[in-house]
This record gives sequence, structure tokens and C-alpha cells, in this order.
Amino acid sequence: MMTYLKLVLTAIIWGGTFVAGRIVMQTMEPFTAAFFRFAVASICLFVLTQKIGKRLPKLKKNQILTVILLGLTGVFSYNAFFFLGLQTVAASRAALIVALNPTFIALGAALFFQEKLNKLKLLGIVTSLLGAAIVISKGQIVNLFKGSIGWGELFIFGCVLSWVAYTLIGKSAMKYLSPLAATTYACIIGAIALLVPALFEGITQFTQFPLSAWLGILYLGVLGSAIGFSWYYEGVVAIGAAKASIFINVVPVSAIAFAALLLHEPITISLVLGGILVVIGVLLTNKGKG
Repeated sequence: MMTYLKLVLTAIIWGGTFVAGRIVMQTMEPFTAAFFRFAVASICLFVLTQKIGKRLPKLKKNQILTVILLGLTGVFSYNAFFFLGLQTVAASRAALIVALNPTFIALGAALFFQEKLNKLKLLGIVTSLLGAAIVISKGQIVNLFKGSIGWGELFIFGCVLSWVAYTLIGKSAMKYLSPLAATTYACIIGAIALLVPALFEGITQFTQFPLSAWLGILYLGVLGSAIGFSWYYEGVVAIGAAKASIFINVVPVSAIAFAALLLHEPITISLVLGGILVVIGVLLTNKGKG
């Protein structure tokens, strides 16, 4: 029972990261926010590895490049796109676009690892993409063919592509690293990479950021990254990846609820309809066995 409770709470926490990101973006620059998020997450994850008695394994030469790529895709590029997109895209819409992750991971696995796409998976992919199109276009799908998609939506879609790359690279990394060790290394490397552009944004003026921004960073770094990750992988170990991944469908639902309550974002018909199609599509994609 505790495992399922932690998975539900993790999904709710991850839904809240989109709202926290929107709040942080009101006063911080994108790379600065991303750096602080993963500086906090790296410290928390490093402490966590020490607490459970599993020190970070020393990397071999042939493992270094893989871990660097994990940091550059899952942390650096994902969060650069995440915060850049949240400057202009509503938290609820961003969450539904990012909910496409499993759909594009299935496509990537078929393309690069020759995993089969059966009819059920294909139906799920088409359904989730239709839902995303409705969300992105605010119900006016024809506008997608007129080039009316904003940079914000494109940045959030960049999150999806970054996470697909991170997941597929992770398939090889997990052969010799535990999920906790791989993520800790990725966070540390990603934070170091994010520091460079953050310095150009004026990160040294951090004392001027308001309390709300720092609370958002702590939420993103501690709850959204460190605790969320550890609870999710506890669930993967306890009940398996397939069952644990189902709970991720709660993320866009909680994001929409938080955005409506805390940011007063409207819940439109296109958002609800598109969201339902995205969730159904992802469920079908995960259910279909390749």
C-alpha cells in the first residue's frame, strides 16, 4: 500500500513542477533557474546515495561518454527547454505536451532498437498525438498547418525529444549503473553544464531573487527531482516498470488542477478533450506489447 501511495504522491509532485516552473520564471532567467534546480537536486541525490550505503561507483573510461550524454540530454537540454517554454506556455498545456514522452519513447525504441509497433501501440500513438494537437492548437488544429505554433510550444516539445534521448541512452547506461547512480551522475554533469550559460545570464545576482522563486527552486530540486525520483524507482523495484509507469498519467491531471488553483489558468474544453486523448493514447501505447 505504501508503494502505491508514494507513486501517486510522486505523480502529484511532478504535476506541481510545471506550476513551480511558471512561478520561478517570473523572476529568474531560464538557465539560472535550471542550474539552481539541479545544484539542489545533485546535493540531495548525493546525500541519498550515501544514506542508503551505495556510494557512487567509479566510472570506467568507456562509461564516461554515456554518462555525459545522460547529463546533457536529461538535465541540460531538457531543463533549458522546460524553463524557456514555461516563460510563455501555460503550466497545464506544457504538462500535456510533456505527457507525450511515452509515445515518442515507443517510436524511438522502434526506430533505434527495432522494437515492434503493433496495432494497439500505433493506435495509442495516433490518439495521443491527436490529443496533443488539440492542446497545442487550443482546439484549432488547422492552425498547426499555418505555422502558428509559438516558440514556447516548440521549446516544450524539445523537452519531449530530450527525454526520449535520455531514456534511450539510459538503456545502455543501466547495464552497469543503478538508476540512482545514473541519475546522480546526470544531475551533477547537467548542473555543471548549466552553470556556463547561467553565468552569462547574471546568476551572481542571486541575492535579488524573491522568496517565491527560491521556494519554487526547492520544490523542483528536492521534491520534483530527488524525492520524486527515489520514490518512483522504489515503485519500479517493488511492482515493476510497467505498473509504475501507469501512475505517470496522473501528472497532467495534477498539473491542470494545480494550475487552475494556484495560477488561475482556465480549464478549457480543448484542454480537457486533448488531455483525455493524450492519457488514453499513452495508456494504449504502454499496454501494447511489441
